[in-house]
Amino acid sequence: MPDYPEEASWLSTSERELAVARLEKEGSKGDAPSLNWETAKATLLDGRLWVHYIIYFGISAPFSSLSLFTPTITAGLGYENLQAQLMTVPPYAVAYVVSIVTACSSDYFNARALHSAVLATIGAIGFLASALLPAESFHARYGCLIVAASGAFSCIPPLLGWLSNNMHSTAAAGLAIALNVSWGAPGQIVGVWIYKANEKERGYPTGHWTNFGMLVMVAVGCVGLRFYYQWRNKRLQRLGPDATGMDREFSY
Repeated sequence: MPDYPEEASWLSTSERELAVARLEKEGSKGDAPSLNWETAKATLLDGRLWVHYIIYFGISAPFSSLSLFTPTITAGLGYENLQAQLMTVPPYAVAYVVSIVTACSSDYFNARALHSAVLATIGAIGFLASALLPAESFHARYGCLIVAASGAFSCIPPLLGWLSNNMHSTAAAGLAIALNVSWGAPGQIVGVWIYKANEKERGYPTGHWTNFGMLVMVAVGCVGLRFYYQWRNKRLQRLGPDATGMDREFSY
C-alpha cells in the first residue's frame, strides 16, 4: 500500500486528485515537509498529546492481559484443557463484531471520544462484576468476560483514529502516533503480571480490579479530553486563528 494517494499508481489522475482533495484539511500528505527539531519539540511538549498517551497506556493493560490470559481465566471458570481453549473463542468473536460496529459508528458520527469512553465503561463494568461475583459463579463470570473483552478491545480503534485526526501536520502525526503506541508497552507489562496463578481459586481478583481501574481512567480521560477540545474549538470560533494559534478545529 502506498503511503500517500499521490503515490498510488493504481489510481487514475482524477482519482488521485479526489483523494488528495478529501485529505486537504486532515490526514497525511505526500508533499508535507519532513520532521524537524521545531516540530518534534512542539509535539513532545504538547500537553494534550500526553493525555492521549496516558489513555492508551490505560487500555493496554486490559488488552494485553486478555490476549495472554484468556485461556487461564477460562480455566479458572471451571473449564479444562481443550475446552478451556475453545471457550476463549466467544469473547473474541463478540469483541470482533462490536469492534467493527464501533469503528463504523464512531467514524460516521465523528465522535470517537464518546465511543471510546462508553466502550471503556462497558469493559470496566465487566471486570468489576467479575471481581465482585463469587469465584464459583462460573457462568455469570464467563458472561462478564465477554462483556469485558468487548469493551476493552472495541475502544482501541477509535482512540487511534482520534489521535491521528487531531494532528495538524504529517511529520507531527508520525511522531505522536509512534509515541502513543510506545506508551502501550508499559501498559502491556502491567497486564502480564496482574493475573496471578495463586489467585485461581479466588477468581483472579487482582487482575479484574486492576483492569477495572485502568478502564475507568480511560473513560474519564476520554470525556475530559473531549470537553477540552470542545472548549478549544469554541475559543477558535470566538477569537479566530490569529489569537488562538490554531488553523483548524479539533475532532472529538
